[in-house]
Amino acid sequence: MIKFFRKIRQKLLSENKFSKYLIYAIGEIVLVVIGILIALQINNWNESRKQSTAEKEFITSLKNDLKQDRIFIESVIELNEPRIEAYKILNSDLHNLYNNDRKSLDSIFKIYFRSQRTFYPISGSYESAVSGNQITVFKDKVLLQKVVKLYNSTYDRLIDNGQILDERWAFLSKKYSYERRTGKFREMTSEQLTEFLDDVYHHFKQLEWYLKQLRLAVTEIDKIITENQS
Repeated sequence: MIKFFRKIRQKLLSENKFSKYLIYAIGEIVLVVIGILIALQINNWNESRKQSTAEKEFITSLKNDLKQDRIFIESVIELNEPRIEAYKILNSDLHNLYNNDRKSLDSIFKIYFRSQRTFYPISGSYESAVSGNQITVFKDKVLLQKVVKLYNSTYDRLIDNGQILDERWAFLSKKYSYERRTGKFREMTSEQLTEFLDDVYHHFKQLEWYLKQLRLAVTEIDKIITENQS
């Protein structure tokens, strides 16, 4: 093709047809520019297609992660919810149960002092998109705002509160290791029972707040999972 254009150009010059050559040269330049623009457009289309594919793959992977997070959160809530009722009974009737119904008291104690579990999210898909700087060019800004809020605010707050809850749980577990090991209360004075309630109260209040935040996280997760679903 290049040789073909060169021959035409040389023929026009040899025949001293400068005006026609000039028109031809301009036309050749226009064709080159059009070719460049077409190539750029094809390249842009390819990049846009790759970006769209990457965004779809990210959203699919992210939603799969969040579905697993939701299952984990629900299991944590289910495990900890009985503690709420157990604490209410301990708080309102500990002294009476201790003096008159140790068997029921020991059963309630076992419910509150069962193993604790806190939530840590699956963040592989999100962190990969952030570290690769892909997330900044994704087009679904509404969804991305929800995702960023979930991971950078809600999840961070949950992790911090979970760590505090674990610390308070570790304190309780160590201080009342005899009760946990035997499943029975040791002999305690009225003052020691009150101290026990105070210790449990600090853990309970943190747990209550933590469960509230977990439920809010589930609400946010559901909004992201159902986004753009037909």
